This record gives sequence, C-alpha cells and structure tokens, in this order.
Amino acid sequence: MNMPHDPAVTQTRTAIMTMVQAIRSAMDVMLERDPDVVAFGEDIGYFGGVFRCTEGLQAKYGRSRVFDTPISESGIVGVAVGMGAYGLRPVAEIQFADYVYPAYDQLASEAARLRHRSAGDFSAPITVRMPCGGGIYGGQTHSQSPEAIFTQVCGLRTVMPSNPYDAKGLLISAIENDDPVIFLEPKRLYNGPFDGHHQRPVTPWAQHPASVVPEGYYRVPLDSAAIVRPGREVTVLTYGTTVHVALAAAAETQIDAEVIDLRSLWPLDLETLVNSVHKTGRCVVLHEATLTCGFGAELVALMQEHCFHALEAPIERVTGWDTPYPHAQEWAYFPGPARVGAALVRVMEV
Repeated sequence: MNMPHDPAVTQTRTAIMTMVQAIRSAMDVMLERDPDVVAFGEDIGYFGGVFRCTEGLQAKYGRSRVFDTPISESGIVGVAVGMGAYGLRPVAEIQFADYVYPAYDQLASEAARLRHRSAGDFSAPITVRMPCGGGIYGGQTHSQSPEAIFTQVCGLRTVMPSNPYDAKGLLISAIENDDPVIFLEPKRLYNGPFDGHHQRPVTPWAQHPASVVPEGYYRVPLDSAAIVRPGREVTVLTYGTTVHVALAAAAETQIDAEVIDLRSLWPLDLETLVNSVHKTGRCVVLHEATLTCGFGAELVALMQEHCFHALEAPIERVTGWDTPYPHAQEWAYFPGPARVGAALVRVMEV
C-alpha cells in the first residue's frame, strides 16, 4: 500500500492495529495533545461505543472530555457546531451513518456555512464520525452508505479510509482541520478486510501491510488519493470497503488494473485520478452505495470531462442496487469480486 504521511511523526514505535484500534489511537493522541479536543456521542463514554472505538477514553480523560449524549443526532451535531464556534475541536460520533438524517440540517445549513456567512469570524472545526456500509446483517436501517449527500454540500469535507494506517492519519488530520469533516468508517473493515464472498476476514489485519501503525502522532493529508495497486491496463476508482474488493477482482481476473483508493472523497485528488486514466485509457468506478446519484456518478462525469480523448472504452460503474439494503441478502446486494471482475473484462474487450 502507498501510505504517504506527514514527516513530523512524534515517535517511530509501531504496533499492529485493527481499524477500531487505529481510530481509538487517533482520538487518544489528539485528546492528550490538545486540551480543546472533546469526544461525545451515544454510548461512547463508559460503554466505549457500540463498536468499542472509544473504549477506555473516558476513564483516561474524564467525563468532561469524553461523554455520552441523549439519543438526538440533531442535538449532537448542533452542540458540536456551537463548541467549534467557541474554540473547541469536538469529535462527535453518530452511532450509525443511517441515523445522521435528523442532523443533516445542522451539517448542511450550519456547520458547512458558518465560516462563509460570518466572513471568517467563526468556523466549525468539528469531526463527525460514523460507521457506514454493510457487513453486520444490519438491514436497511444499519447498513447505508450516505456519502453522496455530504460530498455535494459546499463547506463539508468527506473522508472514508480503507485501512488502519490511513484511518488514524486521516482522523488526526480531520480533527486538526478548521473545516467540518464527515469521517465515514466502513464497519465491515473494523476488524479486517473481507473478500466479498464470505462474512469473514480474508486477510486479518495482522497480516496486512497497512496494519502497521505508528503509536504516536502522524497525519495523512485529507485531499490525497493513494495508488494501492499500480497497473497499466485499466484504472479502478474506489474507496472504503470496496478497495479490497477491487484488489481481489484484479487478482482473480489477472488484469493489470491500477486500483486507486480515493480516501478523501471531497476535496478530491483529481490529479492522481486523471493521470491514471490517461495512462490506462480505461476506467471502472466502484462503490457500495446505490447506483443512482451515487458518488460514482460524479467520478464518471469528471473522468469523461478530463479524460475523454484518452478513453478507449465506456466507463463502467459497479455499485449497490437501487433498493434498501436487504437484511438476508447482503452478499447479493454487495458489489463483490465477481461483479467487479466482469466489469474489468468488459472494458478490456472493447
């Protein structure tokens, strides 16, 4: 994995971490480093969060800096905006991304606009963490991937890591950023990547190169994509869980695919994407969210706009279906290696 990071790493000690542990480590580092950082959300205090991403942080930093909130997503984000406007750096957790809709007005109308409508007098340096996507048989109200509703809001940054190293470095960068950041965490990857065929890790994080994580402070730039598999025949643009699906599909088809992990959905590292498609002449866009108006539609439009004369085949999209996420048929809904491999073959046959 290509893992660029800020050279100012405070220590060289590393540890093998899952994504859960890396996210917890990032918050631990920032709570210790900056007294203005606070963390809060439903059950994140004593309980440590439904996925244990905040386990032990309240005991270490106290109830004034890591605390539980009522079941009110609009209240959680509204309080975060107010805290940010008055100098704190709140990290708010929405227990599942599916629950964010009551808070959408606070994000789109308040957090995203505050710096602009106050002519820079106030800002909302808030980070809103939320688990997203399928992988736990959560059904239609615990498995959504709503990233597209954030990427089209001017003033919001939207981030989704695919591995522990990036998760920690991106989260630290998000907390330090003066813009509001939506930090989406693919729950399927919390304890290891999956192959898309089975509900079990295909590669434990202990055997994954991006599981080696510095224990101290480091940053991954918020607006940088990563080329996780170099190739010359076709470019796959993806992020989050489906990075691992793309890698599996490329291996199974033996097509020389260049797999790019967006990491930051918006702002987008357009230069890396355009350079790759100019090199390969072919492109497949892959994500777990629904097809219609999914973020992949924006990626297709951008590649068509910037790479038209380099394209040798129509751009393919492989996504979830335009239905609510099914409870019992997760693996029929999820875009696995077979569907991605078929798309790779199609673009190579043109």
